[in-house]
Amino acid sequence: MQKVLIFGGTGFIGLSLADHLLSKGLRPVLVARKKPADSVEHDFIAWDAISTGEWINELNGAKAIVNLTGKTVDCIKTPDNCDLILRSRVDSTKTIGQAMKLIDNPPKIWVQMSTAHIYGDPPAQLCTESSSTGYGLAPFVGKSWEKAFYESLPDDTRGVVLRTSFVIGRNGGALASLKQIVKLGLGGTVGDGTQGMSWIHEYDMNEIIYQSIVNDSYEGMYISSAPNPVSNKVFMRLMRKKMNVPIGLPAPEFIIRIGAKLLFRTDPELVLYGRYVKSERIGQAGFRFKYPTLDEALDDLIDA
Repeated sequence: MQKVLIFGGTGFIGLSLADHLLSKGLRPVLVARKKPADSVEHDFIAWDAISTGEWINELNGAKAIVNLTGKTVDCIKTPDNCDLILRSRVDSTKTIGQAMKLIDNPPKIWVQMSTAHIYGDPPAQLCTESSSTGYGLAPFVGKSWEKAFYESLPDDTRGVVLRTSFVIGRNGGALASLKQIVKLGLGGTVGDGTQGMSWIHEYDMNEIIYQSIVNDSYEGMYISSAPNPVSNKVFMRLMRKKMNVPIGLPAPEFIIRIGAKLLFRTDPELVLYGRYVKSERIGQAGFRFKYPTLDEALDDLIDA
């Protein structure tokens, strides 16, 4: 079985991807600071994300690497957290690049996570790969992250950058929290409800990464998001419908700004702002989504 190293592989996306790659006949190896608390069937290697060490030996002869490393943005944006959000992405990417130069047979494929938030929060514009990037912390982090990747990518390694949207799945991520909010009758419109919620089902996210590994035509930057983004109002309404919850109290902006920090210890702008993104290049590469609409995705993920 050909080996694929998943850096930052012990989070929700990494574990889901590892299962997917294993089902495709590849051998995923999780690379992270700490081994998952729950028992998993995948190999694990520890690293500190900032320095080379014994883990670089696992790179020798591997088919590909997937880099998902980065501190979660689901936090209050203190100066320290903002610094960690940036450094955890940029420094880890540079460290992988340094390690690739120290081994005899480095992987020939590098799939790099990025963020669709690089486009900022345009209120109504549909962004594609050809759209300009935005202004603010997240676009700055995204551009710095991608710059570090391209500077670290060896000349003979095929590189794929995935500007990823909101990933929804069964066993983690924000969907679990949203379901609890809906159950409590609080799953109404957030703010004015017009902010974009670009999303992707975990299966399609995993399959895009798999195709990036096995299909030599995949190269460069792609938006990794379902082709049908919706507004916050539509997203929450459909969740209530799928969960058979008739009532969803709206959450005005001032309530979100207070409650997000005091109760949820997170950034209110994560839900107050958003973006509509859609890939042009992924369809041109021949990719077909299993869950192209939110209705189909939630039917799979929510048990009524």
